[in-house]
Amino acid sequence: MKVVIVGGGIGGLTAALALQARGIGCEVLEAVPQIRPLGVGINLLPHATAFLEALDVLRPLEAVAVATKEAAYFNRFGQLIHVEPLGRGAGYATPQLSIHRGELQMVLLEAVLRRLGPGSVRTGTRCTGLEQDASGVTLHLAETETGAALPAERADAVVAADGIHSAIRRTFFPDEPPYLYSGVNMWRGVTRMKPILSGATMVRAGWLAHGKIVVYPIRDYPDGTQLMNWVAEIETPNYAANDWAKPGRLEDFLPAFADWHFDWLDVPEMFRKAETVLEYPMVDKDPLPRWSHGRVTLLGDAAHPMYPRGSNGAGQAILDAKALAECLGGHADPVAALQEYETRRLGPTAQVVRTNRTSPPDAIIREVWQRSGDRPFARIEDVISKEELTAMLEGYKRVAGYDKAALTPGS
Repeated sequence: MKVVIVGGGIGGLTAALALQARGIGCEVLEAVPQIRPLGVGINLLPHATAFLEALDVLRPLEAVAVATKEAAYFNRFGQLIHVEPLGRGAGYATPQLSIHRGELQMVLLEAVLRRLGPGSVRTGTRCTGLEQDASGVTLHLAETETGAALPAERADAVVAADGIHSAIRRTFFPDEPPYLYSGVNMWRGVTRMKPILSGATMVRAGWLAHGKIVVYPIRDYPDGTQLMNWVAEIETPNYAANDWAKPGRLEDFLPAFADWHFDWLDVPEMFRKAETVLEYPMVDKDPLPRWSHGRVTLLGDAAHPMYPRGSNGAGQAILDAKALAECLGGHADPVAALQEYETRRLGPTAQVVRTNRTSPPDAIIREVWQRSGDRPFARIEDVISKEELTAMLEGYKRVAGYDKAALTPGS
């Protein structure tokens, strides 16, 4: 069996490693002329790191990441709402990793090239169309930079891992809206600075009506400083185009956080010292009725783009890759394998998409914001009980598939 993966991002590269581990031949086609370590920080939850460990890439990832110890939730006055342990500190067998997206992609790319061979990833190659017949799929290709046609490629199965703007998804759903705006605009950046709190804490503070931040370290430096990834989110009626590389302007969001000077973090100073600032809207798409169309299927953001509110987008793509390899490894017929893959993953990911819209982990901040009337509190217990907070967080873990019961063998 030969599988062609369209897209060399996190989902596509993980799928290549997963297929190779099962002895399935595959090739990755990537549109950009050169894969470079772009982006900002992301998180890998324990369900994802467990599979990355099985693929023998967890150790090099840990070398360039920060193992997140805890999540801390605050209101916009800097008052602590709740702290929960994460990763190994919460009893999981594998860590939760906070990592630069580009470094994650490069570790995966190096593993693919080493295991599958230097020709296994073809860059500068764009898929312009595909056709299926009884024996396989023909992909029509072109050079990205010149548009010149390239020889067509044959495969037994094709996996579209080409992101939120997936061209292959559009061939099956040509009338679908490009994306759905949440009403929240985001500014993201990285700042080299001294550690805050435990030095491995993921912070969520404030609420969207006035301004919310997410802050966590993604790299340790020998001099004791860290590269801090941050996101500023504000309810905004208007938004820019969904361009992951659009530069952001401090004056568009800094005023909302001008008085956020806490003893554990000076938020305006962190923003001003950022190495880079990007702006883009929080968008997703409605879950699809199907992913698999004969010998072609979708994976990752091409299948289920979601709000980045549960630290779960990359993790769900990695779980897609795991299920895809298991299904293709268990069937001689690619059509049957891709149908089983869809059956396994479409429903769970649709539930994550919907839950990220309504009840992600940061919903506990919303609850406190509503109950307190957006005012400082004397004691958090007077606003909400610890049991309620814990129940809300555990509910999201069950939906996303990383509650400890789901990841404990024999449970």
